[in-house]
Amino acid sequence: MSCLFLASATDIGKRRSENQDRVRAEFLDENTAVAVVCDGMGGAASGGVASQVAIDAFMQRIHENFRKDMNVNSIRNMLMNAVHFANTIVYEKSREDIDKNGMGTTCVAVLVIEKSIYAVNVGDSRAYLMDDDGIRQITTDHTYVEMLRRSGQITDEEAENHPMKNVITKAVGVEPDVEVDYFEIEEKENFSVLLCSDGLSGYCDEQLIYDTVFGNNLDDAVASLIDHSNEMGGRDNISAAVIAN
Repeated sequence: MSCLFLASATDIGKRRSENQDRVRAEFLDENTAVAVVCDGMGGAASGGVASQVAIDAFMQRIHENFRKDMNVNSIRNMLMNAVHFANTIVYEKSREDIDKNGMGTTCVAVLVIEKSIYAVNVGDSRAYLMDDDGIRQITTDHTYVEMLRRSGQITDEEAENHPMKNVITKAVGVEPDVEVDYFEIEEKENFSVLLCSDGLSGYCDEQLIYDTVFGNNLDDAVASLIDHSNEMGGRDNISAAVIAN
């Protein structure tokens, strides 16, 4: 009997002609789950290709390398390697076809082993952690606006409505190599980890996410957040994955 629960879904939204997001969430054993969200970018349907190739490559590496007895350093290396492998595969594919040149994707992933949480990210898809103390964003957005906000050049309020809000500074597959952020967290009590593309985080604030997800049915929670994003405009593809105990 697993001590973890999973849910995931993706939706095209109201404005886009295709869904370039990809999401996957699955159990690796009875106490271990992995989830990943990729939000592709690039014209002529190549964003969808980038996110599909990246998510497949990432999961391939996880399946090849995961073992029950892994130590923390091995887990970190496995996750980082999986993103770097995805980066290489997407980059090589973009070089094969002129139409796919410059395609890329965000990638946020989490591995949960009992109460230990390991996360990696590139781009502006996010990971949030929820527990009895509330909600916080684990990842840092790799965006031009976030860089301005962190360096004090613009305020939080200005960041919210900045015209360059969607310009990302890092993506999987755009360059031959990529810098990957890594996080590890030990939880003591009940928790939920939500991964999402910016089509969801752009419409759902942290309080709404917390109230919808934490302590509730995960399938219902994910559906509700997607519905809310569509009701508020649905200008982008919308994806989410949750792992909770």
